[in-house]
Amino acid sequence: MGKRRRVDERKAAKSGRSRRHLVLGGVAVAALGGGAMAVYTVFGAGAAAEDGSADAKAVKSGPLSAGEVRTAATTFLTAWQKGTVAKAAAATDDSAAAKTALTGFAKDAHVKDVTLTRGKRSGDKVPFTVKGTVSFKGTEKPLTYKSALTVVRAEKDGEPVVDWQPSVVHPELAEGDRLVTGEAGTPPVKALDRDGGELTTEKYPSLGSVLDGLREKYGKKAGGKAGVELRIVRADPAEGGSDDKSSAEPTNSTRSTKEKAADKTLLELSEGTPGEVTTTLSPSLQAAAEEKVAATKRASVVVMRPSTGEILAAANSSSFNVAFQGSLAPGSTMKIVSSALLIDKGLASANKGHPCPKYSSYGGWKFQNDDKFEIKGGTFKASFARSCNTAFISQAKKLDDDSLTKEAQQVFGLGLNNWAIGVSSFDGAVPVQSDAPMAASLIGQGGVRMNPLNMASVVATAKTGVFKQPYLVPPSVDDRTLATASRPMSATVRSQLRELLQYTAAAGTAAEAMSGLGPDYGAKTGSAEVDGQKEPNGWFTAWKGDLASAGVVQQGGHGSESAGPIVAALLKAGSGG
Repeated sequence: MGKRRRVDERKAAKSGRSRRHLVLGGVAVAALGGGAMAVYTVFGAGAAAEDGSADAKAVKSGPLSAGEVRTAATTFLTAWQKGTVAKAAAATDDSAAAKTALTGFAKDAHVKDVTLTRGKRSGDKVPFTVKGTVSFKGTEKPLTYKSALTVVRAEKDGEPVVDWQPSVVHPELAEGDRLVTGEAGTPPVKALDRDGGELTTEKYPSLGSVLDGLREKYGKKAGGKAGVELRIVRADPAEGGSDDKSSAEPTNSTRSTKEKAADKTLLELSEGTPGEVTTTLSPSLQAAAEEKVAATKRASVVVMRPSTGEILAAANSSSFNVAFQGSLAPGSTMKIVSSALLIDKGLASANKGHPCPKYSSYGGWKFQNDDKFEIKGGTFKASFARSCNTAFISQAKKLDDDSLTKEAQQVFGLGLNNWAIGVSSFDGAVPVQSDAPMAASLIGQGGVRMNPLNMASVVATAKTGVFKQPYLVPPSVDDRTLATASRPMSATVRSQLRELLQYTAAAGTAAEAMSGLGPDYGAKTGSAEVDGQKEPNGWFTAWKGDLASAGVVQQGGHGSESAGPIVAALLKAGSGG
């Protein structure tokens, strides 16, 4: 991006100010006259006096006045509307990038007769409406949408300019994306649920990115014919984008590092002929999942079938598909995998005594339990059900740095970037770590990153003892190979994990949410601390019969109270009781 100096808005004087008016997009707008003031700072004045140079220049600084913001926005929008791209680009802090994008708006997106109407300024931000006509080979359709720009001071001279971002051209454009009108890159698809009903965003708002992904992958294979449309062609990470699935360092952010995102259709000029692709989604469970997450901010949930791996529902209350592509610390739900590891290594057994002190230190970090509780003379089952952190941290010294990574990959199929569910997904990350971060990973912090799809798979594997890769599109549709685990879960680990999870659902932290769903059930709660958040993310994962589900509510606090009721309600709905 271009270099610029960011400043806060300066309050303009309320009186004694002259105004000039110009018409932009049919709306009269005011440009402030002599009342606006700028602050100057002279850099290098002493040096100029000493060496005789007369080139020292004043650089404007200080907060932007309301007049400067409006004038800079008007200059840019007027030039863009008139098609004088070079002048519009020069009014930004990155003229090269702006020129490329604005040129593409006319030549690649084929938008003509552009009218830009400026809205009411809010600080340094100015919203505006874009109206135009998309015209391609004799076919035309009107285009209307809203966008916004921000005005900043240019670094070189402090003059007000537009802070260039791709989203100025269209709010859904990210770095490296392009607007293109033409024959669609892929034909449309008609996505069907498992009963043959059509899946649409009108019925299921959460499925927008899923339907885009299905078209991207199966449009050509499904036998459809492409139409003509205006679409966003997403950047390819291999060509310098930031969405690189192979990133070695997982981040505690909602969005996972991924392969190229699916292109998005903005306007259809002529219809294509769709092919059909059938998914595993249950219409009743998908509808229930949509309803549950819509009632909770920043909630995401997945429901799957442990015996087969079929994904029955996936829903999000935000536009990004956290359910499949999120990358978040899973908190104590990760203790399912850690428990399997400890039992595998002979370091824990469900009904044997196990330490749960108030504190446990490792690698220079001091860990504690929620509310600093301790369990004196308790079993490992009691520690698991109460979600005792120190019961796991205390065993870190007996593990190798890669112990948890191997357990997650070899038994639970996580973190190998080889899942093929039918659309883009993040398969979890359990990197090899040492010292305190290794210990933190045992309780779902450190570098561990998951999403609801991953954690639904984890509890499903614990229930059946066999990893079945989740999938949204049956592999028979395109003869793809599903991921498998390299070694089976031992009978001892499986029986003890089931016991731990059943006890937690019956008498532990998950008991309230899972009330009435037994006896063939199991659950684990979790909360994950995130830097900069007042409340932790709340997690919950559970099974009932041949259903497994996991959910997260970001900044939801304890998972038993936030994600738990969502997951439990879907398990109840899916089992008919």
